Amino acid sequence: MKDVMGLIYTGENDARLRELTITRAIAAMPVAGRYRVIDFLVSSLVNSGIKNIGVITQKNYHSLMDHLGSGKEWDLHGKHDGLHILPPFLTRENVGLYPGLLDALRSNSNFLIRSKQETLVLSNSGIIYNAKIDELVRFYKDTGADITLLYTPDPSMRRDEYGTYISVAENGDVTDMEVEPTHPTCPNCYMQVLVIKRELLRDLVDKAVSHGLHSLDRDILLQMIRNKTAKVNAYEYKGKAWQIDSVQSFFRFNMEVLDSKLRKGLFRDDMPVYTKVRDEMPAYYGDSATVVNSLVADGCQVEGRVENSVLFRGVKIAAGAFVKNCIIMQDGQVHEGAYIENCILDKQAIIKRNARLIGPEAYPIVIGKDVII
Repeated sequence: MKDVMGLIYTGENDARLRELTITRAIAAMPVAGRYRVIDFLVSSLVNSGIKNIGVITQKNYHSLMDHLGSGKEWDLHGKHDGLHILPPFLTRENVGLYPGLLDALRSNSNFLIRSKQETLVLSNSGIIYNAKIDELVRFYKDTGADITLLYTPDPSMRRDEYGTYISVAENGDVTDMEVEPTHPTCPNCYMQVLVIKRELLRDLVDKAVSHGLHSLDRDILLQMIRNKTAKVNAYEYKGKAWQIDSVQSFFRFNMEVLDSKLRKGLFRDDMPVYTKVRDEMPAYYGDSATVVNSLVADGCQVEGRVENSVLFRGVKIAAGAFVKNCIIMQDGQVHEGAYIENCILDKQAIIKRNARLIGPEAYPIVIGKDVII
């Protein structure tokens, strides 16, 4: 794996996440009490022995840069290789938004040129998983493919008019691909992770961008598979994966992590998930506190009742408050007598005394950052 590098693209369509992505990229979304979405992707690469990782950023990347820092938490701060954050080069014409992944790769071609590794693992950042990337790379090398895709047959990953789907033959070759179909007919969801030779990717990107193309899936992979101009195969990911592409999917992931079986499958002892360390006191539970089936991070102060909820670091639940089926991000507060159910509170959001907020489970209420209700 010393000859393998990683590259993560954080430029997904985040319109359906509304208030949650006004000030941050999807990769920087807080999840599971103390993590960010990108933690799972970087940890998968690091656990597989990859030490040279680039992160291509777009708009609203300050939160992501602050979280990743020097890469120390992932042991990516050595003299050679390490973690490289690649912000957009802003000009009058380029306002910090890439039209597509191909444009992002073209703009960051210097990183690809400087890197010494021959093989590249390219990943998007809208899917949470914990995969053995070394097994994916081994499959790629053993089969002699030009490109190997990572996929899952999990039906919960399917979306109408969103995502990329593939059909895979018994020998692993990809026989068909659909990009953002109205109703997917291919049985497998492509997880936006692929393995390719670094120089081959550079050649493909240069040719595609010079012809005005933007999408790697539609303009390169789909054409390769249809015209059979390259050997494209796929490797099945057998673990559980979650697509974070809407408020509902974000809420569903955090609620499912409360299930101990799913949590153990995602946070495995042999594949730890690393994140930025924040020194806090242990969580404090008052005499009147009742906590049922919830994740409570360090630094929390709980004196009320909490059920089926995820509390991030520094959250305060006052006596007499009732929190049910909620996600409360860092330093949020729920005051005395308040009742909230099926809500997502962004950082530093405050619910004042005796307020009542009850959202439907299918469409949770979202309270933006620093908002006081």
